[in-house]
Amino acid sequence: MKVQYLIPFVEAAYEVLKAEVNIPLERGDLSLDKGAYLTDDVTVIISLVGDIEGIVFFGFSNEAALNIASGMLGENLDEMNGLAQSGIAELGNVITGRASVKLSKNGFQSTISPPTMLLGKGATISTLDFPRVVVPLTSRIGRVSIHLALREAFRQGANAALLKVPDAPGLKQSE
Repeated sequence: MKVQYLIPFVEAAYEVLKAEVNIPLERGDLSLDKGAYLTDDVTVIISLVGDIEGIVFFGFSNEAALNIASGMLGENLDEMNGLAQSGIAELGNVITGRASVKLSKNGFQSTISPPTMLLGKGATISTLDFPRVVVPLTSRIGRVSIHLALREAFRQGANAALLKVPDAPGLKQSE
């Protein structure tokens, strides 16, 4: 994965977490993971399509998710209820959206999916042939890891849109 795809996500995570919960973060060593992703206690999943395609996983310990959701919502949450889940999903959405805007300023247009949330540690998600860059973030309120499985979209020539589909009964081929 190119560094120019990575930096917008790291910057966006710092900006959004600082704005939402005002905590200093420390970034650990980046690593490359080619195996399946094992979900964390709380995992937010967001896909990108467009010039950059792939998937982003935001993994949170329960402690970090509850502390971040509590800080965002201004109330003490002690369980991953619907309100806490909504807050954490939106956090992943905002970080990915901000990173997408940064990518577009560098000439890479992408659209993001609505967030999906998985609760529970240890589910296996294969990213198939997408290796993931892992960005660990730590703070006094817990750990967050960002897993980026992104690549530049494969684009065939302009003629790819002109592929002919064989005639089928009852269907007309448009020219």
